Amino acid sequence: MSTQSKPKLIRAVGVGTAILLVTGVMIGSGVYKKIIPLAQTGLSETWILTAWVLAGIITIFGALNVSGLASLTEESGGVYEYLRLSFGNFFSFIFGWTDFTIIGTASAAALAYIFAQAVNSILPLPNPLAFWDQVNIAELVYPFANSGIKILAVGTIIILSWINYRGVKNSGILNNIFTVAKIAGILFLIIAGLFVFSPAEGAEVSTTETLAGIKGSSFFSVFFVAMLSVLWAYDGWLDITFITGEIKNPKRNVPRAVVGGISIAMFLYVLVNVVYMYVLPLPALAAVGSDEIGAAVVAKEMLGNAGEFFILLLIVISVFGSLNAVLLSHSRIYFRMAQENYFFTPAARVHKRFHTPYISLLLTAIWSSLLVVSGSFELLSNLAVLANYLFYGVLAIALIKLKRNKTITIPVAGYPYIQIILILFSIVLIGNTVMTSPGQSLAGVVLMICGAPLYVYFSQKRKKIADADRE
Repeated sequence: MSTQSKPKLIRAVGVGTAILLVTGVMIGSGVYKKIIPLAQTGLSETWILTAWVLAGIITIFGALNVSGLASLTEESGGVYEYLRLSFGNFFSFIFGWTDFTIIGTASAAALAYIFAQAVNSILPLPNPLAFWDQVNIAELVYPFANSGIKILAVGTIIILSWINYRGVKNSGILNNIFTVAKIAGILFLIIAGLFVFSPAEGAEVSTTETLAGIKGSSFFSVFFVAMLSVLWAYDGWLDITFITGEIKNPKRNVPRAVVGGISIAMFLYVLVNVVYMYVLPLPALAAVGSDEIGAAVVAKEMLGNAGEFFILLLIVISVFGSLNAVLLSHSRIYFRMAQENYFFTPAARVHKRFHTPYISLLLTAIWSSLLVVSGSFELLSNLAVLANYLFYGVLAIALIKLKRNKTITIPVAGYPYIQIILILFSIVLIGNTVMTSPGQSLAGVVLMICGAPLYVYFSQKRKKIADADRE
């Protein structure tokens, strides 16, 4: 089959859908769950809101940085393409491999599991394999534990992968519906909290700063632990760059989408956290069990059992929409890697009828489902933010390099100050995480290094293909 006759991806995503994709993938579970661990840090209301605002600003800085890099290419792959064009194939491959093992598939697994947990909270699921609960591998992996939740999680991944298989336009429409629903739900919570609910007398939030919840830790360390937690809620905005090859006029619309989507999410995040701390004082929030959902506790205080049900339903909608966007976007990285012969060759195939990278979608669904069954996705999803910010710092370095050698000539807002801030922030965030969670950090490094032998394998395979083409 000639290159001209091969099916290709089509540009079916407009700027409106792109903005909603960014917003939709960001608003998952974090905005509903993070208030409890934040209250338990002992930080004051002012510093908690500062963490949300600062995380939003840093994320927008990242978006402005990407707006410059977006001028490099109109191909799918996003960060993978930017790193390939900036530093060569090794760095881009390590990113793609890290995304496949940590960032993308583990995020999909975590979202699918949280979705099933939320459904289970509304309608208890059966546990058909309960008699095998204690079957394990090295006492680390319990594949049959919580079987009902895992079966629903895997089933959800399969259903959404099938929808994405049938066309990016269908997936975009589904995302728009769920994103509008979750924005409307959060706005209802904000309006009800600020204009309808009246807290009981004496329930005002104390603004006295205390570090009681984290004795022995410095304020600096505690604040960056809170920032790492908050950044999970902002994670996912880069996903839109992975489907660049399916966005109309991507050099203009990708920057608009990331800045617009982040701005919407930031506005909602700050206001809804104001509501949480207005309805319940921080000590009351800190006393809530870590396995409970903060937003549901607040909604129950405001609206009784109906409020709790409303939040659980909103979480189901939010996480379902985020999972759809993650499966749609991250599969395009592996598709682009395969096009460059740095991933399994079938992943580069495009469906003749639906014009989707169906093999790449299948691989994403399979690995994500295995992570759900293994249960190891919890560790991997905790590593996702850390891995992302390592690459955010590298992307800032990439823009500085490409501006200096005049590969990128367009004006970039805030250059080079935004890039310097991103690099310093990444160093501080990663350094603090390594000191506070050395085991978790080591696990991330090991997973990245495991990609090196595969890079050698694919490089040799790529060379053989090139040699054969020359003959």
